[in-house]
Amino acid sequence: MSDMWSDLLACLDLKEIAVDDDATSAGATGALYYEGPNQQLEYHRIFGGQILAQLLSAARLASPDKTVKSLHTVFPREGRADQPVRYEVIRRHEGRSFGTLAINATQGAEVVASAVASIHAPEEGLDRQTVDAVGGTAEQSTPREFGLIPWEVRADDDLDSTATGPAEFQFWMRTPEVDPTLAPALAAYATDLTLIGTALRPVEGISHVGNGTQFLSAVTSHTLWFHRPLRTDDWLLVRQHSPILANGRAFGRGDALTEDGTLVASFAQEALVRFRS
Repeated sequence: MSDMWSDLLACLDLKEIAVDDDATSAGATGALYYEGPNQQLEYHRIFGGQILAQLLSAARLASPDKTVKSLHTVFPREGRADQPVRYEVIRRHEGRSFGTLAINATQGAEVVASAVASIHAPEEGLDRQTVDAVGGTAEQSTPREFGLIPWEVRADDDLDSTATGPAEFQFWMRTPEVDPTLAPALAAYATDLTLIGTALRPVEGISHVGNGTQFLSAVTSHTLWFHRPLRTDDWLLVRQHSPILANGRAFGRGDALTEDGTLVASFAQEALVRFRS
């Protein structure tokens, strides 16, 4: 676990770089550029969660006086693990309270992800939420292994099982102690992993481990909203459901809550899910 954890942290340590004018996008005057390595995984594609985490890291570096309140990302093509990813950050708007960043993740001339980040300076205001209670604790749930998550995970249901169930899934997660500024990126990383599997739970004889054999899947878009400051080295409950699987696409959404039920983030995802005939 420690090697994979260290590898992920290294991926989030983006370096600012200078680029030639010929390498910039149209309208990218004053853009900032960062580059990051890829995780050392056993397959050639880049895990989308890594790109989400790096997009948030780039936004944090570009606007250190504000926090990301939302990130909407589309994935036009898969990234290749053998080439680093470059992040071009363009300030579309920068006000005292709010700002908007356009971020392209590229490998050579190809865009592997394109995102819009909305940023916000911390401020005081009314505080209310209406969500279902957490119910139970992490310690009451079963330890699980999620192949791409290098930290503690617990869940009552086994997402690898082909037994049918409702299109719902929740799990507890807790990272090793880490710099709180990395928490949004680490939480985003985790939200990319299990929504397709959640959408497939009602389908008899199928689970997410059938990707590449029984079906093909790929995330096409992913959106995150951060409501309050969060930490990932305290237990978080990631609670999600998929209301629809249709027309070759799955859609799911979820929330991240603290042990005491405080809602800290929400997310939604659309993915290609194409079954083999």
